[in-house]
Amino acid sequence: MSTATETQHRTGGENPAAQASGSAVRLLRRWWPAAVLLALALAPFSALPLPGLLDGPLGSPGSLQLLATCLLFGALATGYDLLLGRTGLLSFGHALYFAAGSYATNMFLLEAGLPFAVSALLGVCCGVVLALVLGSVSLRVTGIGFSMVTLAFAQAGSILVSRNPGGLTGGEEGRAAPAELLPSGLVGIENTANLYWLALGYLVLTLAVVHRAVNSPTGRVWEGIKENERRVEVLGLKPYGFKLTAFVLAGTLAALGGLVHLLLTGGSTPQTTTSDFTLSLLVMVVLGGSGTRWGPMAGGILYTWADHRLGDLAGSGAVAELPAVLRVPLSQPLFLLGVLFVAVVHLLPGGLARLPSRLRGARRTPAPTAETSRDGKSRKENGRP
Repeated sequence: MSTATETQHRTGGENPAAQASGSAVRLLRRWWPAAVLLALALAPFSALPLPGLLDGPLGSPGSLQLLATCLLFGALATGYDLLLGRTGLLSFGHALYFAAGSYATNMFLLEAGLPFAVSALLGVCCGVVLALVLGSVSLRVTGIGFSMVTLAFAQAGSILVSRNPGGLTGGEEGRAAPAELLPSGLVGIENTANLYWLALGYLVLTLAVVHRAVNSPTGRVWEGIKENERRVEVLGLKPYGFKLTAFVLAGTLAALGGLVHLLLTGGSTPQTTTSDFTLSLLVMVVLGGSGTRWGPMAGGILYTWADHRLGDLAGSGAVAELPAVLRVPLSQPLFLLGVLFVAVVHLLPGGLARLPSRLRGARRTPAPTAETSRDGKSRKENGRP
């Protein structure tokens, strides 16, 4: 018996090259998030051009602003998936807590004249308290009733902001935060990289909190509630408290996202209070893959990038020169986003998160040869399976 044969027998019949390849794949699966995080952290130092994806080089202020917005909404969709994908709660009012973090911080800055750190802390606390109060009421009902109650609260909040009570919200124009009231390192084009790192930090924090929560004993109860809430009750657990925990945690992450959005945009906008905003989060989660670790983040990043870039494409000269039958639909960004969403849902059931497994399955499935096709045909003709 040769040495190569002995080695093959000792390793369980596997080729050393195949073993090395398998170890490399396992290493890649384990460490790719750290590699991606490092690449994202170093993006502001890069001048790599990405034509078609970004308007300018990777490290330019415009590109970093877009990337920061994508990371922000990737994190926001990940937090929202705590309700939809992990606990099975379809909330239409998640935008309310995002807006609370932004508007409350802004009002503490402008009206109370408090320092930014104190205003930010109080603003996030307002979002947490609001989530606790409204969640305790909304979760008294289940199913479609819960969704309708959260929608009613969201509509009430949106109307309140648009009415501009006491001049606190700025009405339909929103309210800008003066630059002198914000941290100097987070104001101005020259500090766009700092804002980008802030959004990246928010994404990392959200992913870490969600991962820890989902893998905790409480997270396993959330999974049970999503599958069969009645069975959880039979086991002697009270689903209400666990659902309220998920609701408040998701609302806290949303309020923190509202604070980051305030710094990115330099103010609070009424668009963040509408139910359409929450519907966008729902689309992001479904697009990426509800109930998965990385899917909502990927869906949020892709949707936000497409929302910005397809808007530029719709107003470009290339589209304006097309015949009317093509120009009219292609000049509508929402139409392009809708086509993208339908294509992904139809071609990738389960969202973008299922793409790697589908590719691995396609690689492992051998293509039928002529011999196996003839054998299968003869078996069918002879009445054998």
